[in-house]
Amino acid sequence: MNVGVIGTGMAFERLHYPVFQKLSDKYKIVALCDVDLQKREQWAGRLGLSSEDTYEDYNKMLERDDIDVYDIIVPLHLNYQISEAVAKKIGGTGRGIICEKPTADNMENALAHYELSGKYEVPVMIAEHTRYSDEINMIRDAVLGQKTGEVYYFIYNTVLNFPGEMVGDNYSAREWRQYPDYPGGFFLDSGVHNLAVMRHIFGTVDKVHAFARPEELSFSPYSAINANILFHSGVTGQFSFFCSGNEAQRPRIGLRIFGTEGIIYLEDQDCGTVNFFYNNGDYEKIDYTPQNGFYNEMLNIYNALKHNEPVYVTPEVCYGDTKMAFDIIKSIEGETVVQVEIRSQRSEIRGREKIQGCRT
Repeated sequence: MNVGVIGTGMAFERLHYPVFQKLSDKYKIVALCDVDLQKREQWAGRLGLSSEDTYEDYNKMLERDDIDVYDIIVPLHLNYQISEAVAKKIGGTGRGIICEKPTADNMENALAHYELSGKYEVPVMIAEHTRYSDEINMIRDAVLGQKTGEVYYFIYNTVLNFPGEMVGDNYSAREWRQYPDYPGGFFLDSGVHNLAVMRHIFGTVDKVHAFARPEELSFSPYSAINANILFHSGVTGQFSFFCSGNEAQRPRIGLRIFGTEGIIYLEDQDCGTVNFFYNNGDYEKIDYTPQNGFYNEMLNIYNALKHNEPVYVTPEVCYGDTKMAFDIIKSIEGETVVQVEIRSQRSEIRGREKIQGCRT
């Protein structure tokens, strides 16, 4: 399939482009768009594209009829705006959209993004790689299959050092992340991954009650967030998001799920092993390929467009991730328990389906 890339920044270079290379028998990048002339010229040379295949304005790229899928990789406040423009143009043609997470920078746009696929009859995959990750799906299946018994509660701790990475060649060095023009700042941008993980494993959320410590720097209103979460299934959990420091302890707290017959433990997404500790003293560890979610998601949208495979992570599914981030912020600001309203049970159930069947 021919790909048109909108946004050739770090996420394209380090996440999407390597997967397109691995799937070179399925994808070919034929056009790219970026407001930065230097980036356009650099990538045109690297990809062997002519100047006619590079664009400053994505609307001009949309006039082409040889692009099968558009890959939108832009600052998050542009996600809905560009996705809608592309959907309007290609709706009903059988072509598709890949868009980065979160779906929008506010609830109004998140709801509009939710309705994008049906409104314009266009397949849209949200590149929330955690929902496609081998380890998260392994844990989700273990929870559903009661591998460690009935789950009672969990602890999920995430630590990131945004201030320490604000210089250099990394994601935190980007100005739009350091001075975000949307609620939640870095929590919305990065914490939405963690919310997707929890909702993918445990299902729909009923209530959240959160507290936070203010952050003086502009990248986030909060340096640390602590949220108690009640899921519709009855599972409760404690989620902590600390984005202003380090976790010196090893192994990390990570994700720990407590069941009647044992514990599931994942230190972090890169550790390569999911651990199962059983009450009878047995121990099991299962290895996985770290960061394989990027590969799985690109295979899914390919098979969706070529072989009618369902798109597993849609704007409908990810609407709930975005909404949960705003509900946590609402709870912090209002100092109250927030009732989480689920707009569509169908989308929640769909998001819990086993992601399988991707053709190699």
